[in-house]
Order: sequence, then C-alpha cells, then structure tokens
Amino acid sequence: MNAFDTRAWSAPTPDRHGIYVICAAVVVAVAAAPALGLSSFLQSLVIEILVFSILSMSLNLLMGYTGLVSFGHAAFFAVAGYGAAIAAIRLSPEVLVTFPIGIAASSLLAVLVGWLSIRLSGFYFLMITFTFAQMIYVAAVGWKQWTGGSDGLIIPGPKLLGHPVLQSREAFYYAVLAAFVACCIVMYGIVMSPFGRALVGIRERAPRMRALGYNVRRHKLAIFFAAATLAGVAGVLNAQFNLFIAPESAHWTQSAIILVMVLIGGSNFFVGPIVGTAIVLLLQYWLSSYTEYWGLVLGLLFIALITGAREGLIGIAVDGWKTLQRRNP
Repeated sequence: MNAFDTRAWSAPTPDRHGIYVICAAVVVAVAAAPALGLSSFLQSLVIEILVFSILSMSLNLLMGYTGLVSFGHAAFFAVAGYGAAIAAIRLSPEVLVTFPIGIAASSLLAVLVGWLSIRLSGFYFLMITFTFAQMIYVAAVGWKQWTGGSDGLIIPGPKLLGHPVLQSREAFYYAVLAAFVACCIVMYGIVMSPFGRALVGIRERAPRMRALGYNVRRHKLAIFFAAATLAGVAGVLNAQFNLFIAPESAHWTQSAIILVMVLIGGSNFFVGPIVGTAIVLLLQYWLSSYTEYWGLVLGLLFIALITGAREGLIGIAVDGWKTLQRRNP
C-alpha cells in the first residue's frame, strides 16, 4: 500500500478497546457522583473540567490531527459566550435562542478567520490567530454598550418555553455531562473518519496530499470551522454556568492555558486534552489554597511537564504499558 494512502495511517488515538472501557467507566462514575453525595463545590469543579475539556479537545482537532497550532482559540470560546449573553439580555433568555446564537457567532467568526488563516502555516498561522484573538479582546473591552466593557455582562438565568431551567447545580451538571459526551462522540467520529485520516496526511505531508488530489485548503477550513464551533459549545456552556462573561475569556492568556492543557495531556492522543485539562484545573485549585504565588508554581510545573514529557502524560503511560507488555509477553 502506498505510504501516503491515508487508509494506511491511523489517527493519533489510544488503543480502541482501552479507550472504550475507560471512557465508559469514567462517564458512569461522573454520572453517579452527585447521587453518591458529591458536594456542590466538587460538582462545580467537574463542570468546569468538562467544559474546558470540550474546549481543549476542539483545539486538538487543529493541533494533534492537522498540525495547525492556534494561539487564538479562546476567541471562539469568548465570542460564543458573548453571543449567548447579548441574546439573553436583548432578545430572550430562552435556551432555544441563546445557545444557537452563541454557537452560530463562533461559527461565523471561524469562516472569516479560517479563510484568512489557513493560507498560512507554522509560526505565521500561530501569529495570525493570536492577532485575531487580541482583536476580539480589544472589541470586548471597547464596545461597552454591547459587551459591558471591562465590567463584563451579567446574564439572566436560562429558560425553556418560559419556564426556568438548569437552575440547580445538579441539573446543570447533567446537562454539561450530556453535552460533553455528545461532543466527544462527534469529535471521535471526525478523527476516525476518512476525513480525519486525510487530516493526518495533511499534517504529515501536505504537498503530497495535494498531489494526490486532496483539496488541502478546503480540508483545513472545514476542520477549523468544526473546531471553532465546538469551542463555541464550550463558550456558551461556560457563560450559562457562570451567568457572567468578561473580556478575559478572549485574552491571549486564555488561549495559552488551553494550549498547555493539550500539551500536558498529549496532543497525539484523543483523551490527552481531557487528562491535561483535569490536571491543570485541579492543580490550580489545589495550589491557590496554599500560596498566593500559585501562578509561579503552576508555571514551573508546566515547564517541567512539557519539557520532560513531550508526548504528554498519556504518552508516558502508553510507553510504560508497552514496556510492560514486552517484558511480560
């Protein structure tokens, strides 16, 4: 078989049997946790991990599978949140209005940014996505009439057909869990499809894929759009959970932390961003309870993890498992 036939390449995912078993067990455990007495604080923490896992996994569609390192992914996260917030304030707090508008806002932005960005690659792609994200941040600060400026926006509680919904922590917990599972299924379907395998080919040898007849630009634009739309889902969920949105959600530091989440978990593995997100957020909460300089400690830990584990923590685990299998055939 031709080395550049995308059917010969597997997308960067762990063993299928292992991922099915582990993911099913984790979902069951997370779903059962509130019934077993999980506190409101821990429920909030799990919600945050699930929301940001969707965001980091959407970034990994660009990084791990297409080789496009974006430094402005938070722009779509923020625009979706602002779209939902403005719709709730100026139109209606109905979730059938706010959710579609928020996600559509991130998708429309993706068409514009993607059409311009995918013409570039490497460092230039990274910088143009960073530039667009900073433009969104400046707009969020400057357009006070619409965005509330640096004070942000307070969002009315969500409703469904005129009745309040998702008011309790537990109800929102299960809604986010359902959204997380749905997004994981969608993303897994993408990366395991012929389209996803073509993305891996583009990541490895874009000129060869172009010579084989693949429309590389169209593939990149499609995955850019999909990643931004999924980031929009996370943005709407985050805004609805906090009932607040501020310009900091579009700042470059937000994009940087998402990038770190992907790298720590392992961009070459489907579940890597989930693991990285959980570790980053858990460390953040744990360290902040011990020292006011938790940001410095967290940064040093990130540097150590990234430099010492370039394949991420999942990569270390997979290598360790393969070593054990070789020693104990």
